[in-house]
Amino acid sequence: MQRRPLTTALLLTLAGAAVACSSSGSDSDTTASTGIARGTTAAIEVTTPTETVPDSVSGPAPTEPVSTDPVVSEPTNTEPVATEPTGTEPTGTEPGVEFELLTYNVAGLPAALSGSEPDVNTALIGERINDYDVVLVQESWLTFDEPDAPASTYHQILLDASEHLFTSESLAQPRGTDPDRPTAQLSDGLNRFSNFEIGDVERIRWNQCGDASADCLSLKGFSVSTVDIGGAEVDLYNLHLDAGREDFAVRADNVAQLIAHIEAEASGRAVIVGGDFNLRLERDPDGDQFADLLASAGLTDVCSELDCPEPGRIDKVLYRSSEDIEITALEWRNDSEIFTRDDGAPLSDHDPVVVTFEVATTD
Repeated sequence: MQRRPLTTALLLTLAGAAVACSSSGSDSDTTASTGIARGTTAAIEVTTPTETVPDSVSGPAPTEPVSTDPVVSEPTNTEPVATEPTGTEPTGTEPGVEFELLTYNVAGLPAALSGSEPDVNTALIGERINDYDVVLVQESWLTFDEPDAPASTYHQILLDASEHLFTSESLAQPRGTDPDRPTAQLSDGLNRFSNFEIGDVERIRWNQCGDASADCLSLKGFSVSTVDIGGAEVDLYNLHLDAGREDFAVRADNVAQLIAHIEAEASGRAVIVGGDFNLRLERDPDGDQFADLLASAGLTDVCSELDCPEPGRIDKVLYRSSEDIEITALEWRNDSEIFTRDDGAPLSDHDPVVVTFEVATTD
């Protein structure tokens, strides 16, 4: 496949994504990538929508994380915090593992299009995300071959700064070569960092994309991998729903597709879902779509469970336990003051949402 040269014309093509960038694909569209241990190198391949390309995990692959009890740093900001009421300890007989999960839309579109200043802010984000045990990022696309080009993206900066033991391999940029989505210039923008071992990352684009926010200019969807938390295997989803304000039918289809995947591939398993949902619960039919997701997939919204002070936030974390794995949400908080520049400007147009979980195996 011949790469197209990255020129200012590409920047003009992407200009429709200034409000938001999302995508979809064919009904069976699935690609896969790897949880890669730090210090290893993996080849990046452009994959087609009908391929599933699992890569073998390279580098250190311990059966357990380096520490079964990661240190949870105390929040240093004054943002709202919601904590678990007393009397809800996990029921497992094995000691639980407590960890912090961060979900963060890092606004990594090319600088001229982003809602932030990623050419300046991405390095600052990279320094800060190392303080969290598991990190899910959205809008963090693989850096183009020409890193100084006007349409550059910035994920390589996060990779270079990462001190996590495992990272996902980014999906290659289509740059107009995807046969099922020739309008797509960017891939899904979904990546993960973890101090716990992660398995192969499966990437599934949405079946539909909308025009209201130039959603069809990327291959947006969701990704999933296992994560081994002290011997407890949990299915970890990262997603970015369609962003168009009027694309209610498209988001409904996104939600239905996610429900179907969880029912088919994660039946009876413990699950954590994080990401940018683009669902505003005070607006119909967004609230009904979110309620359908919770009910159909058996998920609990951490913010609602802990009575967090920002229930309308579109960046969310959901979870469910299984018969042999008990997940308890201990705390929800907004770490926006940590992700702020010295001049007071936020590092993204989204706030970072952090959840402290405890995971224990049960009888």
